[in-house]
Amino acid sequence: MDKKSFLAELEKTLQYQTLMGITSIPVTKKTLSSKDVVQIKVKENPTALKGNTEALLQLRENIGDCKLCRLCEGRTNLVFGVGNPNADLMFVGEAPGRDEDMQGEPFVGRAGKLLTKIIEAMGYARSDVYIANINKCRPPNNRPPADDEMQTCIPFLRKQIDIIAPKVIVCLGATAVRGVLQTEEKIGSLRGNFQDWDGITVMPTYHPAFLLRNPNMKKPVWEDMLKVIEFLKNDNTLPS
Repeated sequence: MDKKSFLAELEKTLQYQTLMGITSIPVTKKTLSSKDVVQIKVKENPTALKGNTEALLQLRENIGDCKLCRLCEGRTNLVFGVGNPNADLMFVGEAPGRDEDMQGEPFVGRAGKLLTKIIEAMGYARSDVYIANINKCRPPNNRPPADDEMQTCIPFLRKQIDIIAPKVIVCLGATAVRGVLQTEEKIGSLRGNFQDWDGITVMPTYHPAFLLRNPNMKKPVWEDMLKVIEFLKNDNTLPS
């Protein structure tokens, strides 16, 4: 890597750190052992922030008028997320569509209305759960976000997850599954089976937009949601 490319990457990394609220980096000559890493992770465990609305507001303020990827060029509103900061159940989709971009809220279009019905059928209101996306800005013509766009935005989603500390994340669609689980495995083989992501239980299922095009797939998705309901009611114990 030449000097110019190195400086460009360094600048982008420093932008990231600033957006994530990191203002200083401690320097040490000590080589960290695996034990040290575990201790650091425990010290930084965000569970104590659960229910802290101010933490989400601070994260949104840190993101600000984000211009780290090309998606900023066509957005009307950055779509951060909405719902209960104490939520046990979190839904993660792909990226905002036209309606979401206009209103600044995730899942408010036709697919969003179907998601709301699913949530209500599960015995919740939208305000009981938290809803977010892999990407915060709408891709042109509602195309799936590119890999580099996803990787640029995912740290913000991970920070949201850290703050909320949900018991279950429902990944809606292939892009959400790929972004959260960092896997290339097809959603058809993952759907309906609980996965683990950094200690959080994840349920991959189909996106509501897919259900609008394929109504016959609503039943399998509802079966997935029944598993989520059972998990949450059963002291968060996975079925054998």
